Amino acid sequence: MNKPTFSERFRYWFDNWMSRGTLALMALLGIATVVLVLVVGVIVAIFRQTPDDDPERSFGDILWGNLMRTLDPGTMGGDSGWGFRIFMLIITIGGLIIVASLIGIISGAFDSKVEELRKGRSKVLEKDHTLILGWNSKVFPIVSEICIANESRRNAVIVVLADKDKVEMEDELRAMVGKTGKTKIICRTGDPMNLTDLEIANPANARSIILLAGDDSPDPDADVIKTALALTNNPRRKAEKYHIVGELEDAASLEAATLVGRDEAHWVLGDDLIGRITVQSCRQSGLSVVYSELLDFDGDEIYFTEQPSLYGKTYFDAQLAFVDSTVMGLVKAGSVILNPAADTLYESGDQLIVIAEDDSAIRLATPGVPDAAAVSTTKALKPKPERTLVLGYNSGLTRMLEELNEYVATGSKVTVLADVDKPDFPKFDNLTIEFRRGDSTNRAILDSLKVESFNHIIVLAYKGLDIQRADGKTLITLLQLRDIEDRAGVDLNIVSEMLDDRNRELAEVTNADDFIVSDKLISLMLSQVSENKKLTQVFDDLFSSVGSEVYLQPVEQYVAPGTAVNFYTVLEAARRRGETALGYRIAADAHKSNKGYGVTVNPVKTESVTFSAGDKVIVLAEG
Repeated sequence: MNKPTFSERFRYWFDNWMSRGTLALMALLGIATVVLVLVVGVIVAIFRQTPDDDPERSFGDILWGNLMRTLDPGTMGGDSGWGFRIFMLIITIGGLIIVASLIGIISGAFDSKVEELRKGRSKVLEKDHTLILGWNSKVFPIVSEICIANESRRNAVIVVLADKDKVEMEDELRAMVGKTGKTKIICRTGDPMNLTDLEIANPANARSIILLAGDDSPDPDADVIKTALALTNNPRRKAEKYHIVGELEDAASLEAATLVGRDEAHWVLGDDLIGRITVQSCRQSGLSVVYSELLDFDGDEIYFTEQPSLYGKTYFDAQLAFVDSTVMGLVKAGSVILNPAADTLYESGDQLIVIAEDDSAIRLATPGVPDAAAVSTTKALKPKPERTLVLGYNSGLTRMLEELNEYVATGSKVTVLADVDKPDFPKFDNLTIEFRRGDSTNRAILDSLKVESFNHIIVLAYKGLDIQRADGKTLITLLQLRDIEDRAGVDLNIVSEMLDDRNRELAEVTNADDFIVSDKLISLMLSQVSENKKLTQVFDDLFSSVGSEVYLQPVEQYVAPGTAVNFYTVLEAARRRGETALGYRIAADAHKSNKGYGVTVNPVKTESVTFSAGDKVIVLAEG
């Protein structure tokens, strides 16, 4: 084997040195500068090539002069003596090459650093931040809601880590969310399921972590579970428990997710949640507005509070002890109890679950006195069989029907109209299902169904289509229904499902009674639980057919219409029925978006209200 030549060895060394990066290149240029200055300096000293005006220049002055000419070519402008000028020209040309190379290296390093920062690969050093892992359409309402929740927090930060370009994420958030107030948004690019990339977002110091699957993920639940696994089973994880909130689409994934997340993760079943709310809202106009009020951070929210001065008092006494907050339940021995019996004692160690505008608004007042004489004695009507029309189809329909079966009387009927092959529906105790294939946007088909004869109408989004196309079909269907309503002179009870919250304003021109915006409601739930993990139990109970749920009941069952009463009296009327009053709905404002569609949750109890026929009282009650 031939030994490498000196030139080959030098070239190999030079290549390795150059590959070391910016600092190595700068060091090499420094060595070249020193060598150039010394060599030329020695030659000038040996041949005594000095300026004509300074023939006795010392060697140190020669070296200093050479260095100045290396860094500044203009220095040689005043030189004299042709011999000296030639040597200085050589060192000046060498200096130009060295300085130009140095500028190029620094510029390249700067550009490289900017590109690295643009890619979002630098580690986040924030503490007590909200961390969002993953990216889909829900990230915008989540960020928006958390920004509202952070208005009273100092140095609030939201960190987003997703397998998406950092600049694109920032631009989309800026366009969709707008101003974020006091909250700083930091985006980083990386795979949340990769342990190395995960460390970029600094999850160990996060206050809460929200898990989202990508919009184009073939198996979103698997991605969310893998991300949770990367957090909980990371060898470098923190010793304390994480506060993780994640969305699952399929209830079948819940068992595996629970095994991974254990008591560190709280899971929201998206389709299940939407199904429950859709079913409950279709039977009670205005209910989705109530849920939106409770779930978002703008307006009233659910809080937990301890009031030692109320220890030993009953649950109903606690209800009367607040003027601008509404008690809806208790926490006893760590368990949430919504709408407990009125005589349930509030004891030491218990917490009150209240609805308030802000935690600072939770304050006791002189207990109010209900007007017992104004309480109505009208009894609730016996449930009758109902007819429900479902327009459209998606994978959550079967779960909706199962939920609906828990609420309706025996003999109720559901008619499903969808442009799909007939699904295989299970048999129900209280429901019979009729399926008809057809396009829900077709007016002739809608007329043949006699939609005005149905008690409730649900318009479902086709989730298999593009979001905007699916919402477009929903909007056309709503317009057709409203035209039928106007021509027939009837008031249809319509609940519609919208996938994109931006289409809500378009949908409002149809005057639909309720809008179930899937992504928005799920996002609100994720945001609420991320801020307070105890809310998981509250929502599980609230949206379940088991236990107490929210109902909008005729005001005639509580107080006589036309009589001015305060909300203390409504509380007393609800107590007699084993219920907890939360607010009311004024029928005259049911279609006015600027008045919250007539819904008032957590009213000031001292204010008098004169109800009219058709108004509703919002209560927590056993189904």
